[in-house]
Amino acid sequence: MAIILGIDPGSRTTGFGLVKFIRGKFEYVASGCIRTQGDELAPRLHTIYNGISEIILQYQPDEFAIEQVFMAKNADSALKLGQARGVAIVAATNQQLTVAEYSARQIKQAVVGTGGAKKEQVQHMVQHILKLDGVPQADAADALAVAMCHGATQSSLIAMAGQVRKTVRGRMR
Repeated sequence: MAIILGIDPGSRTTGFGLVKFIRGKFEYVASGCIRTQGDELAPRLHTIYNGISEIILQYQPDEFAIEQVFMAKNADSALKLGQARGVAIVAATNQQLTVAEYSARQIKQAVVGTGGAKKEQVQHMVQHILKLDGVPQADAADALAVAMCHGATQSSLIAMAGQVRKTVRGRMR
């Protein structure tokens, strides 16, 4: 069993989601948003760092996954997003968590089955897979999707490694 913390970074709203991954199935632990205030970036980054640090201390995740930055039309927004990602990654590495990064396309592919899925589709599938009573807020749903993508990816890699090991030994089943 692993508890996975997924992060959907943002300089104004950073989503977080925690899931347990047990024998190929996901179980909801917690989710929400770290909301920042004000116009100055440094205090907002401090809020994100502190929020993620508190979440890590409270839930003690085994693994950490975060969405990669994509280049949007607005370079300033992309830079701020990158800085928000940076403080989230530092919060994780300060607690000795290894950081896994996934593109938005990889996350959508893992959770919805298509890399071009819309936000509403991601929210719906997260709700369905985790058997949630209601639709999670968009940033929290994205963070839960990041965590689920990581669990599914790790599970696939472990299964593939097992197949390679069997082939190397000449006992393909």
